[in-house]
Amino acid sequence: MTIPTLALTIGDVAGIGPEITAKSLLGHDDLRAECRPIVIGDEAAMRAGVFNVGGDLDKVRVIGSVAEATNEPGTIELIQTGPSLAHVPLGELHPDAGDGSYRFVVEACRLAREGQVDGIVTAPLNKAAMHAGGHKWPGHTELLAHEFGVENFSLVLSAGDLYFFHLTTHVSLRQAIEDITPKRTRSVIDLVSAFTKALGNPDEPIGLAGLNPHAGENRLFGDEDADILAPTVEAARAAGINVTGPLPADALIPAAVKGKWNMVIVCYHDQGHAPFKAVYGDDGVNITVGLPVVRVSVDHGTAFDIAGQGIAREASLVLSLRRAAQLAPGWDHVWQTARQG
Repeated sequence: MTIPTLALTIGDVAGIGPEITAKSLLGHDDLRAECRPIVIGDEAAMRAGVFNVGGDLDKVRVIGSVAEATNEPGTIELIQTGPSLAHVPLGELHPDAGDGSYRFVVEACRLAREGQVDGIVTAPLNKAAMHAGGHKWPGHTELLAHEFGVENFSLVLSAGDLYFFHLTTHVSLRQAIEDITPKRTRSVIDLVSAFTKALGNPDEPIGLAGLNPHAGENRLFGDEDADILAPTVEAARAAGINVTGPLPADALIPAAVKGKWNMVIVCYHDQGHAPFKAVYGDDGVNITVGLPVVRVSVDHGTAFDIAGQGIAREASLVLSLRRAAQLAPGWDHVWQTARQG
C-alpha cells in the first residue's frame, strides 16, 4: 500500500518549529515506513534548526515539487515558500515570521487541494506574530477552514481513543459564551456523530460538558445550560444521536480520562485544553475535523524562551506525523460522512 504524503509546515521560524522538525526527521527514520514528509517552510530557518540540534546541514535538500521527494531516511526535503527568513531573530515576535507561518499553511492547503499531499501536519505558529504580519486569523484551525471553504469544523484534542471536540476555541471567554448557540452546538454534535460513524462506531456515546459550574445547577449558576445546551441535546437524541448532557465538566472530564467516555464536547478553549494538557502533555495531538484532508498538529506553542537551544522535545510532532499517517488513508470517508451530517 502506498504510504501517505504529508505536508509538514514548520510554523513560526522564531520558535522551536524548525528544531523539532529537524529532530523528528533526522532522528526517527522509522517514520519513513509510515509516511512521506515534505517540509513546507524556509531553507535558512530549517538549516538553523538543524544546526541548533547538532545535525548535518547537508541533510537539508530543497526541492521544487512534491514529485521530486525521495523520502530518503535521515534527510529533510523542503519546498521553499516565499522569500528567505534568514534575518528573523530567534525567540522574538517578528511580523515576517508571522507572515511566513501563514504562507506555509496556505501552500500546504494548496498542495492538499490539488491532491499532491494526503494530509497536513503543523508545527506551532505564534498568533500575535501572524497578526503583526497582516493575517488576522485566530489560529491554525480557522485559517485552515477558510482555505478549504468549510464552515462546520472543530478543533479536536486527541490522545489514544479519547477525543475532545470544542464548541469554541480562540476567542475571549465572553465571546465564547455568546458563540455557544443552539445552531453551533447542534453542528458540533452532528460533526462528532459523523466522525464516530466514519470510525465505525455509530452508537459511540457522546458527552457534552456544561458551560457553567455544575451544568448550571438548575439555573442557580446561569441559564445557558438549560436554555441552549439541554434542548439541543434533546433534539439530537430525538434524531438518533447518542449524546448526553449537559454534564458537569468536573465530572465528565475525569470520567473520560478514566476511559468512560471517548467522545467529549467541551464549551470553550481552556475547559478542554487545560485538563487535557495536564494529563497528556506530549502524548496528545490537535486534529481538525471537518476538513477534506486530515490535519494534525502538535499540542504546544512556539516556546520562544527556549528557541535555538536545541532542547525542545519533538515527541508531539512525531506523534502528529504518526497520527496523520494513520488517519489519512480513511479520511475521505470521514470527510464525506461529515458533509452528509
